[in-house]
Amino acid sequence: MTFFTFFSLTAIAQDTSKHKEKMKMKMEQSKYSCPMHADVTSDKPGKCSKCGMDLKKNEKEHMKMKEYCCPMHADVTSDKSGKCSKCGMDLKKNEKEHMKMKEYSCPMHADVTSDKPGKCSKCGMDLKEKKKD
Repeated sequence: MTFFTFFSLTAIAQDTSKHKEKMKMKMEQSKYSCPMHADVTSDKPGKCSKCGMDLKKNEKEHMKMKEYCCPMHADVTSDKSGKCSKCGMDLKKNEKEHMKMKEYSCPMHADVTSDKPGKCSKCGMDLKEKKKD
């Protein structure tokens, strides 16, 4: 009897592990998924069939996005800054593009910043490249 119980539990654990692996592969292949229901996935934007939330781009797709995107609508992207066509929010630089940007600041005046090297407008010191976190 003990052997049968052990064998049954082992089989159930393997089935659960296989199911989790299949779900992970399905999510990786899908471009969009529900933030609340990981099993709801799609190749295109839409709504979750369980809760109605907007499906969000998965990490891989999010990193492929254009330079700017809406924080609320992942499917609204652009090559330049502007407003979201759905909600009017300012488009933000996506993380990949943001990480590529260099930022310079004055060692004496942290409020003096630039996206290119130059001189501090307050004291004339060379602006130093800021380190990314």
